[in-house]
Amino acid sequence: MRKFLIGVAALAAIAGCGGGGDTVAGEADKPKIGFLVKSATEVWFQQEWKFADQAAEELGFDLIKIPTPDAEKVMSALDNLAAQGADGVIICSPDVKLGPAIVAKCKSANLKLLSVDDRLVNADEQPMDVPHLGISAHKIGKMVGQAIVDEMKVRGWNMSEVGAIAVNLDELETARQRIDGATEVLVANGFDAGRVFKSPWKTQDIPGALDAANITLTQHSDIKKWVAFSSNDDGVLGVVRATEGRNISSSDVIGVGINGTSGVDDFKKPNPTGFFGSVLLSPRKHGYDTCKMMFEWVKNGVVPPKETWTSGILITRENYEAKMKEEGLL
Repeated sequence: MRKFLIGVAALAAIAGCGGGGDTVAGEADKPKIGFLVKSATEVWFQQEWKFADQAAEELGFDLIKIPTPDAEKVMSALDNLAAQGADGVIICSPDVKLGPAIVAKCKSANLKLLSVDDRLVNADEQPMDVPHLGISAHKIGKMVGQAIVDEMKVRGWNMSEVGAIAVNLDELETARQRIDGATEVLVANGFDAGRVFKSPWKTQDIPGALDAANITLTQHSDIKKWVAFSSNDDGVLGVVRATEGRNISSSDVIGVGINGTSGVDDFKKPNPTGFFGSVLLSPRKHGYDTCKMMFEWVKNGVVPPKETWTSGILITRENYEAKMKEEGLL
């Protein structure tokens, strides 16, 4: 009986060295890549993850998606990835000032690190030496400002009678650059800088932006025509909802967002709202391309460029379907 069992074990071992053994080894060799985002409920990050999933399937790696809305969740997620034997991590941090802590944690866990969307900074708020794929924030902001200027001209508005609400997040460099870019274009085209009202955004959602806008609208109730911009669609949608609550006609509001995600629902409404347009960014590039960069780094030692910048396309009710189909979003 003992000889029989030894013989069976030997046969099993031999069989394991064939096709079945290769499959197991192949699975073990698959890279593991983490993708951490600061909000799993925002459409933008959901789209990033969608294209990251596509990359994982096409390129052949395990994707570990974790929402990290605060510093504690970030550190916990990095520990989680290390425990799972992950090879690299892509992150959009909830706070870019966590940069030094994130870099230190990744080094100790031997995790390759790539930042996306928001760039990690050091204690002096300078960009860290970490490969980054981001949005040319100032350029995007200027596109927003130009779209607003062009539409004011189409409507024949007198700029001296118009107010601008900029729902802003001063603590986030990307948000500041977007707001500054839009403001620069407005002022360069004759808009009174004193009529650009920055409205601090305490909670980064539509209700938070609505609250911020309501304060400004109350303080300047004499202004009847408004333009609105922010760091994303939600900030502008909050302003639009606030103007609707005050019965300000949609024809007296020009809101231009950024991302081209949550604002699309307003385009679908039968009657135009104050949400005029959005600069459509590419979640495919931010989801798929970052994963491809990390995969090549892990698998083939190809280090990603230190900086990769993406741009955007203006979408409105008239062209959003065609443009979003081009990006694989519809």
